[in-house]
Formats: sequence, C-alpha cells, structure tokens
Amino acid sequence: MSVAPLLHRVLPESPVPGFRPRDDVFPVLSPLDELFPYGGLARGSVVAVDSPALALAVVAAASGGGAWCAVAGLPVLGPAAAGEIGVDLTRLVVVPAPGEVWATATATLLDGIEIVLVVAPKHARSAEMRKLAGRVRERRGVLIPVGGWPEQVDLRLRIESSEWIGADAGYGRLTGRRCAISASGRGAAARERRVTTWLPLGS
Repeated sequence: MSVAPLLHRVLPESPVPGFRPRDDVFPVLSPLDELFPYGGLARGSVVAVDSPALALAVVAAASGGGAWCAVAGLPVLGPAAAGEIGVDLTRLVVVPAPGEVWATATATLLDGIEIVLVVAPKHARSAEMRKLAGRVRERRGVLIPVGGWPEQVDLRLRIESSEWIGADAGYGRLTGRRCAISASGRGAAARERRVTTWLPLGS
C-alpha cells in the first residue's frame, strides 16, 4: 500500500516551511522548557512522551510560532482539544490511522514536516524505530513518539503523578490536571529534571 495518496494533499509545498528557530531549538512553553537541556526541542532529536496531552503541550509554542506539526496514529485526537492546548490547527497535519504502513507514513511526514508526533503500533519492529530515528536526524526535524517506544531516545518525558481539578464530590466539569512531570535521557539530558504544572498549561 502506498502512502502517497494519503499524504500528497496535506504536506506543505516546501520541505522546510519557513520557520527557523534560533539556535536550532524549537521553543517550549514554560515551565515545560525546564525539562529540556537546551530549553526546547532540539532539531534532530527523538523525544518520547507518555501522554498525548503532554505531547501536544510540548509542541504548542513551536506550532504557535509557525512550525508545521503532524500527528500519525492517534485517531482519537480532537482538533478542539489540540487548539485549546495552543496548537495552530492551520499548520497541523493529521493521519489518524496509517495502519501497517505507519513507519513509511511517518518517514514521509518527516520529509516535509518539522515536528512529527507518532503512536507506534504494538507490533512495531525495533528496526523501523531505529530507521525513523536516523531519518529525523538527517532531516533535522523532531520525532515525538507518544506512548510506548522501547528504543533509546534523546529525552523521555513521563507524568509521574497527576490530580484532576474541578469535580466536586463526583459532580461538575473537570477544568485542569495538575501533573508532576519528569525528564531523563542521554548526553546533555542525562541529569533528571522535574516540574509540576497544569495541563492544559495555564488552566
């Protein structure tokens, strides 16, 4: 199965559409920027995140600043929720269910999109993951695996604990989630970092 019919109408025309973050780092909103050794998403890196909400919060500043983002393999993603977190929906490409060609679809997205979030299927092979890591370094983008990703990454973000706010005695609307988040990785990210914040940010 070819992914070209799936993607040719949604990829931006330019392979790198205009956005040039200073020092090769995409910005990340405070206080999440404290989790990153360079204060943001470094080009050519793989950053694993265990939660879709946290992943969207991580890319919100870059998206709002003009970077193109894509999400592959997350059919439950709601545009309204992404927009509420701060993602620019006019620069968001969504491939809800790439299926068996998930790795090929993700590689194709990395050719034209600066930041790609991907949910790998349970049967994903290590060789596919390693090829995608090589692809993102070659293209100088950012790959953000969401959920399980057993391969080595540059940085891994985890929600260690969380508390929902808003419901009173089981009634009412949930208005926010206070989370303790940790980050660890390799190289400059070897020292573990922690922050406590709200998701969505500022809620």
